[in-house]
Amino acid sequence: LLRALPFLLFLSCNKFPEQMSPEPASGGDTATWAVPGLVFAAAAAGAYVAFSLRRSAKFRSRVVGIIPARYASSRFQGKPLVPILGKPMIQRTWERAKLATTLNQLVVATDDEKIAECCRIFGANVVMTSESCRNGTERCNEALQRLEKKYDIVVNIQGDEPLIEPEIIDGVVKALQVSFVVQAAPDAVFSTAVTSLKPEDASDPNRVKCVVDNRGYAIYFSRGLIPFNKLGKVSPDFPYLLHLGIQSYDTKFLGIYPELSPTPLQLEEDLEQLKVLENGYRMKVIKVNHDAHGVDTPEDVEKIESLMRERNLT
Repeated sequence: LLRALPFLLFLSCNKFPEQMSPEPASGGDTATWAVPGLVFAAAAAGAYVAFSLRRSAKFRSRVVGIIPARYASSRFQGKPLVPILGKPMIQRTWERAKLATTLNQLVVATDDEKIAECCRIFGANVVMTSESCRNGTERCNEALQRLEKKYDIVVNIQGDEPLIEPEIIDGVVKALQVSFVVQAAPDAVFSTAVTSLKPEDASDPNRVKCVVDNRGYAIYFSRGLIPFNKLGKVSPDFPYLLHLGIQSYDTKFLGIYPELSPTPLQLEEDLEQLKVLENGYRMKVIKVNHDAHGVDTPEDVEKIESLMRERNLT
């Protein structure tokens, strides 16, 4: 647009062929065309500059990654500290997340002193939070309030994903940044990632499923299989989606989230993402080619260790 301004100015300052007469144009005619042309050119240049400043500011936005970690898990107590090939799981997750290129800072948010001490030993930044946090999103918000620096985007990185790909972290950050840039107001306040669901995970309530619209926005999340056909069977040809344990938020929205009342679907499914959707906010979803390797039970540890040996990630 900026490169085209001289041409636009030329057109604006000169009559089009069908409007031109054989007589030489008078000085008054030239002035008549020049003034609107200059106004148009200035407006176009101003719009371009404003868009460029908005875009560059958001793509230079400050991003903090937060790994929420609690000791009292109902399914696997002390999970963050479980050894995985000789290192605590929280350390494995930290080391993978540190490889992301979009993060300006990475911290662990916990309410447990044992986890905090473990993290300090391997060099992680730790923010202590209260025991009253009901989920990872609320813990991220509390940790954000206790950080000295200000951030535009927060990434919630699940502490039980020791094989998280740093590219996925970068992907959800960029999806939210694009949402800020393209729209006059952000069309999404939340972004997350999904991958293909394996048939053996279809009935596992610990594997959260997701459906999205044709523009890549989340429609619903469930612990049950969605969509669910009338035959009650897994369709081998349908591209079911599995939700991955990572999400990013606009920090302004993150401050609002704890004030929103719990919603019926959120409580029924025990999924914090549903409170976002039920309150009318939009959530951008990116599809990635990545197997989910979360640790939900003690039995998952052996599977993770086997995968790490195969990939030489010891």
